[in-house]
Amino acid sequence: MTRTKRKVRNNILFYTALIIILLIILFPFIMMVSVAFKSTAETIGFPPTIIPKSFTFKHKEMFEFLEKHMEDIFNPGIFPFLKYFKNSMYISLTTSAIVVFLGILGGYALAKLKFKGKSVITEVFFFVYMFSGILLIVPLYKLLSSIGLRNSHEAVIICMIIQTLPTAIYMTRSFFETIPDALEEAGREDGLSRFGVIFRIVVPLSISGLISVFVYAFMIAWNDVLFASIFLDSPDKMTITIGLNSLFNTPDYIWGRMMAASIMSSLPIVIMYGISQTLIKSGRTAGGVKG
Repeated sequence: MTRTKRKVRNNILFYTALIIILLIILFPFIMMVSVAFKSTAETIGFPPTIIPKSFTFKHKEMFEFLEKHMEDIFNPGIFPFLKYFKNSMYISLTTSAIVVFLGILGGYALAKLKFKGKSVITEVFFFVYMFSGILLIVPLYKLLSSIGLRNSHEAVIICMIIQTLPTAIYMTRSFFETIPDALEEAGREDGLSRFGVIFRIVVPLSISGLISVFVYAFMIAWNDVLFASIFLDSPDKMTITIGLNSLFNTPDYIWGRMMAASIMSSLPIVIMYGISQTLIKSGRTAGGVKG
């Protein structure tokens, strides 16, 4: 076998394996979209199908069941999607903003400042990160309930900050360590304070990394089930994940409706990821020293 033929064979095997792995990863999402276009009878029928029978070139037939399912999830009497969406968005955006701000300060301190106990504090941050949320839920519940934050979004936000902040500080520290000290020294010579150096030099140069931190915190908060299910009792305060769980537990559940709701709840994550990738790849995240 010639070298060219061997190279072609290896490429075919590589891309075939890559496509198979990609299909396995995307299969749950493909089925979620497929079921959203199906009737209940087709969903539970045998043999199962991936491509819905309603997929024709006739617009009315193709989107008939999807439109019905979308009407149901936007019906407050069936599934108050907008209320759940607003609650989740408030928790996720607030958590992300606070985590990014605290991550900037903590990451800068660990990356650039010299003080006693720095190594110990660093180890403590990573030690806390090793604990999962299930181990922290009992002390956090007791503490936050004692100060009157039970059944409040603020309790979930505090839990999410505790859950994501160690990783955020680790990430920002890694970004800040790559910035030359000479740039900071030049800023101090120009009369900038310590905070001026951070927010006018360090932050602009690390903006792509900070976007990654924001997206990370947003995704963790948006997908949270544990803390929201423990702290939130009132239906008016429930998040989208808890709302989906209640929708799945109804005795007369409709698979198409549940999958349509799942698609809608996943859109903010997809949009957030797409925007972050666009910003990182574009020249707007190149950073720079602001005068």
